[in-house]
Amino acid sequence: MHHRISSSAVLLALASLSSHAAAEQPRNTPLQPGDPLAAQQWHLQNTGQNAFSKRGGVKGVDLNLAFTHLRGIRGVGTTIAVIDDGLEIRHPDLAANIVPGSKNLVNGSNDPTPDSPDNAHGTSVAGIAAAVGFNGIGGRGVAPSASLKGFNWLLAQTLDGWLLSHGKQPGGRPLEAFTDSRVFNQSYGSSAVRSTPGNPDQDIELKTEEETYEDVSRNSHWGRGATFVKSAGNAYSYFRAGNGYLIGYKGNEGLPVQDANLTTDNSNYWNVVVSALNADGVRSSYSSVGANVLLTAPGGEYGTDSPAMITTDLTGCQRGWNIAGSSDNALHGGNALDPNCDYNGVMNGTSSAAPATSGAFALVMSANPALNARDVRHILITTARQVDAANPGVALAFQDAGGGSHRYQAIPGWQKNAAGLPFHQFYGFGLINVDKAVEKALFYNRPLPPLEKTRWQTISAQASIPDADEKGVESVYTQPDNLTVEAVQILVDAEHSRASDLAVELISPAGTRSVLLSPRTALVAEDYGLNQQRLLSNHFYGESAKGQWRIRVIDTNGGDYQFIHRVGAKNTTYTLPNAAGKLKSWSIRFFGHRSAT
Repeated sequence: MHHRISSSAVLLALASLSSHAAAEQPRNTPLQPGDPLAAQQWHLQNTGQNAFSKRGGVKGVDLNLAFTHLRGIRGVGTTIAVIDDGLEIRHPDLAANIVPGSKNLVNGSNDPTPDSPDNAHGTSVAGIAAAVGFNGIGGRGVAPSASLKGFNWLLAQTLDGWLLSHGKQPGGRPLEAFTDSRVFNQSYGSSAVRSTPGNPDQDIELKTEEETYEDVSRNSHWGRGATFVKSAGNAYSYFRAGNGYLIGYKGNEGLPVQDANLTTDNSNYWNVVVSALNADGVRSSYSSVGANVLLTAPGGEYGTDSPAMITTDLTGCQRGWNIAGSSDNALHGGNALDPNCDYNGVMNGTSSAAPATSGAFALVMSANPALNARDVRHILITTARQVDAANPGVALAFQDAGGGSHRYQAIPGWQKNAAGLPFHQFYGFGLINVDKAVEKALFYNRPLPPLEKTRWQTISAQASIPDADEKGVESVYTQPDNLTVEAVQILVDAEHSRASDLAVELISPAGTRSVLLSPRTALVAEDYGLNQQRLLSNHFYGESAKGQWRIRVIDTNGGDYQFIHRVGAKNTTYTLPNAAGKLKSWSIRFFGHRSAT
């Protein structure tokens, strides 16, 4: 069914905006009572509470949303689709926000409630985004009055299921009904030990997915579009490989084992990729990072020594993470505040940062329903706050084959780009600031000009990559059009039998240096190099595209490289011999807009 917005509805929305705008945001607004676990949900308001772990975090490290909730802006009118391993739609703290449209992609029913007691992930994700608030039980979601739908796509990963869960009808048209999803939460991902070609023009499945993301992002909801939120990954220090884990070892120097840019979902412009922050206000120990990260949001640690996230669990003490007899978190095992074990205190990961972000998008959309999804993204970028301000990034010291010393800033610290926006590969443009974003949304009167996407431009380089030299090899493309950048994508074809040595940088005409691929990753099974590897940078947001863009590919190791494959308690160390390489070609395209006249 198609719905039209009447002129009276528009007038009511404008009246609502005026009443919201009349309020002024006070400082230190207390979180409203009404849910017994909310006082321990540090991501809503961090007072230094321990969230049932051994210690608390740092006061003020939170989403800053108390005044937004006090105003009555809580997500009404916005639906969040949880694409995951299921969603317990009858959970007592979720049921009131569930709307029609969920799908069990395994059995074809409309109930995605998990059969397995282990599939609690999606239910916990849903609770972070939109658990019912002010109902006297449990905790509350970031957007406690937003609507929820669930798809258990992780249990039935077909292309048809992917299309349905990501907003496409069987006939291929985007869903446009008012109650259909405006925010899609994707708390899933994969890790790569091989380079993955990322040109959607040359892969039919990738092309289908890309077209779906673009169509739903641009055209659904009567042209206001939808937002896809994506977790960056949890592989900073190690990730699953076969029946064990790959772990960075010799010469890794604290760099991420897995750059968040290495999977095609994460190098996709249409996905808002988010990293995870802990209650101390620094990167969560596990969080993957990269130039493709747009924002950071609370994800916590593990809920034992320091806070994780408190959220909904599969109901009962025999299912989910909170089960009878468990003691890893003081909420677990039948706490007086949760005698039925319907909640857990150990949810974490960028899987948690994503629904916190989805809830924030829902709040801003609820505050001003007339905004398109791209303007909401812009608002959240330009109101985010810098966290961990002194973080220096990661410098890599290495030697060349002759023993000469080199030093390379493999992950820069906070940098202001030429548009004046601070950016860090750990945090994107910073921690989401809901109250500030909502305030900006209420008075927002300068929407972005229409989005343009340029064609791929391919440059043949055919140049050797110097071994173990931070100067690397460069190739140049000159962009003739004066486009304001929102994001830049490149495809890299670099032959190198030890791809883990390689860093890839892009330098804008204004001189902003963005590291699109950090070195010393777990590309240890790659025997070609970077095979049309797609990489995304948000770092240039707001800069001019016109002028000379330089790619630089750098080899950071002149000796052997070792890594560990851990299976159970057994570590096996593998050594990769040194190798040389060649930058064969690269392609570039821009997402952006023309300056308004």
